[in-house]
Amino acid sequence: MGTNLFLFYPTLQHKTKQYFWITQGSSYKLAVLYGVSCGLIGLNVQHDANHGAASKKVWLNDLLGFGADLIGGNKWIWMEKHWTHHAYTNHKDKDPDGIAAEPVILFNHYPKGHPARKWYHSMQAIFFVPVLAGYWLSSMLSLDFVLLLDGNAQLVGMNFDNAFTQKRRKFAMLSRAIYMMIHIGIPVYRNGATLTTLGHIMTFGAAGSLSLGLLFVLSHNFEEVDRDPTEDARRNGESICWYKSQVETSSTYGGFLAGALTGGLNFQIEHHLFPRMCSAYYPYIAPKVREVCKKHGVKYTYYPWLWQNFMSTMRYVHQTGMGYYLDSTPTKKEL
Repeated sequence: MGTNLFLFYPTLQHKTKQYFWITQGSSYKLAVLYGVSCGLIGLNVQHDANHGAASKKVWLNDLLGFGADLIGGNKWIWMEKHWTHHAYTNHKDKDPDGIAAEPVILFNHYPKGHPARKWYHSMQAIFFVPVLAGYWLSSMLSLDFVLLLDGNAQLVGMNFDNAFTQKRRKFAMLSRAIYMMIHIGIPVYRNGATLTTLGHIMTFGAAGSLSLGLLFVLSHNFEEVDRDPTEDARRNGESICWYKSQVETSSTYGGFLAGALTGGLNFQIEHHLFPRMCSAYYPYIAPKVREVCKKHGVKYTYYPWLWQNFMSTMRYVHQTGMGYYLDSTPTKKEL
């Protein structure tokens, strides 16, 4: 595995947009372009790097991993949450991504209904996309970076409060201060504290949130996805196969072009099977992965086009919000 040179293109795009944002001032057009470039950093650069998959060189992975900080996050907090997600994908009690949007959006379902389900969840498919657009704003309001502990990872029982994180808290706080100065302070200084300036900032945040959030959420939330695979296996008296669970809790869409745009995250099944493999290789191993899954009776969910995966996700969000699921298996209640 050599260095993934594809990762430097979104980095160049991001730094170019950031240069204009600082030197020429904010605008709605630049806000959209800059926000999308931030989404690409999240999907491509920092994701591969923080998995140790961008390069054979540890120092280069470590450096590129700070791409998370470039887009308003933090590399160490991201690793706390995301590595937990990989270990317990779609587990209703242990996957922090599964509960990240609660109580506003519900992704999990329970045998007797979701304990947090309210009347408004029957309409969650309607406000699903607007809520995702607010991801950036919620991260700006979060104080997780102060303690350098991811709140959702803690909720599922993971404790990362150790000497490593304690020594790096000051760097996380400094990184956040610089980020807010560039993305909020400079626009206000150049354009004044006006509603137009606020509109630029919020448009930037929404564009980045949707670019990153939509392309990630659909990978594990779609019709007939396996939820809580460990529980299903135990109930059926079967042994738990980690590889099988990774395949059946994920989906893959598109091909090489989509992979170049998303850093290989469209090959989510391949990524979950081989999280430390450079994403540039996923298009080449995908056919063999499908062949092996078919041979062993493992369900491989593939959508030829992104919009098909997205529509399946929207239907799943609606079904979960309506409480259609009777148990932890993906069986829709017949109305």
